[in-house]
Amino acid sequence: MRPQSVRTRITDLFGIRHPILCGGLMWLADANYAAAAANAGSIGFMTAKTFPDPGRWKEELEKAHALANGNPIGVNLYISQRPEENEMLSGHADLALQAGVRRFETAAMPPAELVKQLKDAGAVVIHKVASVRHAVSAATKLDIDAVSVVGMECGGHPGLNMIGNMVQGVLASLRVDIPVVIGGGIGHGRQVAGALSFGAEGVILGTRLLVASEIWSHDAVKKRVLEADETSSRLVLASMRNTYRVLDNQTARSVADLEAAGANDYESYREHVRGTLQREAYEEGNPEKGLLSMGQSAVFADRIEPLGAIIDRMVDEMDEALDRLARLRVGRDAAAE
Repeated sequence: MRPQSVRTRITDLFGIRHPILCGGLMWLADANYAAAAANAGSIGFMTAKTFPDPGRWKEELEKAHALANGNPIGVNLYISQRPEENEMLSGHADLALQAGVRRFETAAMPPAELVKQLKDAGAVVIHKVASVRHAVSAATKLDIDAVSVVGMECGGHPGLNMIGNMVQGVLASLRVDIPVVIGGGIGHGRQVAGALSFGAEGVILGTRLLVASEIWSHDAVKKRVLEADETSSRLVLASMRNTYRVLDNQTARSVADLEAAGANDYESYREHVRGTLQREAYEEGNPEKGLLSMGQSAVFADRIEPLGAIIDRMVDEMDEALDRLARLRVGRDAAAE
């Protein structure tokens, strides 16, 4: 674990060394992931929906705490547009609170009741959105502590506006008073330094961590990520107002063909978009199967290595970038005198 070199409102809020959060990865963000992030001076958010059985979820929480050596772990609670998929969340949130978790990432739909449940228990909550407009709304209408804003570069759901972080990252920090975290396309420490210069308090990673040793997916899927460059993802389901950035694989191309043909009902897509296909792909080592979330930061993934090594490298890169910026300043000593 690298020593702390910068301090922001996010490092203070979450009690971590580095302004780098490891976001929830559906099917993949388990106890090993959360503990590896914790032991690297970051924080990782385990995905509650990955463990629908309450008993299994409780076991995973206990395992994460045992592996984290007293460092904080987090939990991701994803709020779906389909209410029936959210019925488990309150109970899983309670189990996490009972296990001592006090750091949560909520995402997607506004989680007003869920946030109240968490805040009443003294938890810290960061809510993830895909636009500055939604960040402003969340910051003013929800009792949250921070907001993460993901740009069009991100894997998963980047929203409908397709605005990149060069614009959105600055706007969010200008328009939102609570701590802002930037996500989407981030996989190098220079980008962390850039986010801090934008006015953000930190960054959140997703795709960059798909090749971490602690991620349980098959090596064949990880190798496909290693082969990817900045052009290897594609956007699908924009026609259904559910834009999804995924690995450009056989399933994604089939979905794109359906969209081009004008299919406009969920049933037409069901066999391609069901979430369990993703899990099967990770288990079987078949990167052509399912819509596999992958953003443009795959270009920075160059080896399979421990998550802690990824964070260490990014911290070193961030420090080098910040040092370079300091050297570029002129007239500073004279002004100080």
